Amino acid sequence: MSEAPKPAAPKAAGRAGRNTELPEHLKAYKGVWVFIEHDRGHVHPVSWELMGAARQLADKLQVDVSGVLLGAPDDPLDSYAREAYAYGADRCYVVRDPVLKGYRNEPFTKGLTDLVNTHQPEIMLLGATTMGRDLAGSVATTLGTGLTADCTELNIDGRALAATRPTFGGSLLCTIMTLAYRPQMATVRPRVMSMPRRDDSRTGDVVEMPLAMIETDIVTKLLDFIPDANRNTVNLAYADVIVTGGKGLKQPDNFRLIWDLARVLGAEVGATRPVVQAGWVEAERQVGQTGKTVRPKLYIAAGVSGAIQHRVGMEGADVIVAINTDPNAPIFDFAHYGIVGNAMQVLPVLTQTFRNHLDKRIRKVA
Repeated sequence: MSEAPKPAAPKAAGRAGRNTELPEHLKAYKGVWVFIEHDRGHVHPVSWELMGAARQLADKLQVDVSGVLLGAPDDPLDSYAREAYAYGADRCYVVRDPVLKGYRNEPFTKGLTDLVNTHQPEIMLLGATTMGRDLAGSVATTLGTGLTADCTELNIDGRALAATRPTFGGSLLCTIMTLAYRPQMATVRPRVMSMPRRDDSRTGDVVEMPLAMIETDIVTKLLDFIPDANRNTVNLAYADVIVTGGKGLKQPDNFRLIWDLARVLGAEVGATRPVVQAGWVEAERQVGQTGKTVRPKLYIAAGVSGAIQHRVGMEGADVIVAINTDPNAPIFDFAHYGIVGNAMQVLPVLTQTFRNHLDKRIRKVA
């Protein structure tokens, strides 16, 4: 299969003076695609989160949304396609081949690259997961196009994808646009985008395409799958309630106050980057740009300043409660409720209040 022609090098221009006219040979690229990540019978939720974002982008561009499914003949790809329609897709591109049983970079890169060269999408979104990051980098390199990683916001500027991500260690946000290459590619971490409403009445088209690759073409061999028996049970990304502590707690012994409140609320425990770097808690509990992105129903932050590195990981929470001694702390700019006070004094009071409330409910039920 022939490769798409490589566009001319982009002109260097600032936002105000950039050339917004799309090169003629790229005007045929239309549509927004989402790579649907699945493994061992389950679709990663980030795929459906991205489908909702893709629907919003496509509506602005007045184009279709397509899901991309690569897998083996015995994978339930048709079932995944029906889910994709329910979450906003208009069609699904499907590649079925025995060599696509289990993720390997080489066959997945070829399958996705061939699809792009044949059907020419203008935007392609992937989850910033272990699989998505590996695949996105390979496909972008093969296609010779741009890729913006770990985005926190996606929008349309003219006909360009405006992909926003933190930079300079999380101290700034920058918006990146790929003006003279197609497709425009971006990865987004789980829980950055909200889950779209499901509509099972929606249907769509299926476009099948062969892989044209055999097992002997692939260097990497999948011998077996060994599940990790000691897999960490921390599930911050999909927790409904999170209690997070920052360096404002002063010393590691005070972090037990976070655990006490979380235990009463049935919540997960989170932490800021300085707390993790100081060794107070394990890295799996870090919330922020270099940690987890979360969207709980309730997020309680104690002794957290609210620097942008942390903010981008938790500002999607339904309700944010901040406790800080500094009334000018950045976290009060976006928290829904704020308590100006010493977290070491406020946390025990909150814990006891919630414990008393729960005890009353239990006695009432009994």
